[in-house]
Amino acid sequence: MTPLAPFRFAAGLALPPRCPGCGAVTIEDHRFCVTCWSALRFLGPPWCAGCNLPFDYDRGEGALCAECHRAPPRHAGVRAAVAYGEVSRTVALKLKYGGRTAYAETVARQMARLMPAQADLLVPVPLHRWRIWSRGYNQAALIATALARTSGIAADLTILHRIQATPSMRGLGPREREKMVARAFQVDSARKDSLRGKAVILVDDVHTSGATSDSCSRMLLRAGVASVTILCWARVLDATQSD
Repeated sequence: MTPLAPFRFAAGLALPPRCPGCGAVTIEDHRFCVTCWSALRFLGPPWCAGCNLPFDYDRGEGALCAECHRAPPRHAGVRAAVAYGEVSRTVALKLKYGGRTAYAETVARQMARLMPAQADLLVPVPLHRWRIWSRGYNQAALIATALARTSGIAADLTILHRIQATPSMRGLGPREREKMVARAFQVDSARKDSLRGKAVILVDDVHTSGATSDSCSRMLLRAGVASVTILCWARVLDATQSD
């Protein structure tokens, strides 16, 4: 037994691991209780070859959803660990607004299984400096850092900047969101050479309309990256859930 073992045991009794969804006591940190785990809808193939929208059944290799047939995305897909729902929303809000920064590792553990085979650099969706000053951190940067630890893929937290502060987009439609963030992001011009030809993974917590990730992807592609794949914790599949 190590000298610290009794203290760790005592800490475990006083502050036991709890479910990120409901707060019930669990056997380990970052573990969900049975009820919350069962409520999560985990995403993966079969999905659209263009945007990774999940299909109810396998439509064959290269199958596209209706939206990708109409307007192919500039990015290389949106890979989300889970569908946006009651439990995934609770975890995202606790991480984003509740100061539960440890949940960045919780969600990163589930996101890691969807890491693309071609991945050179993790880049988080940035927050404007005013938002970071008020919140104290960027949840996407915390997730990217956790993913870097588990995957061994480098994370660059500062190469993409948010140069325009925008109000909350809750309640806005896709076109309104797109206009709001059209000029909100910028790649560090002095470091563009380090991006050239790389497969970038754009990390975020929740993918809603795609306006933010599209704007970020456009800036990264202009800087010369080979591809941009969005990797996030939860994806809104029902537009009525947008907030």
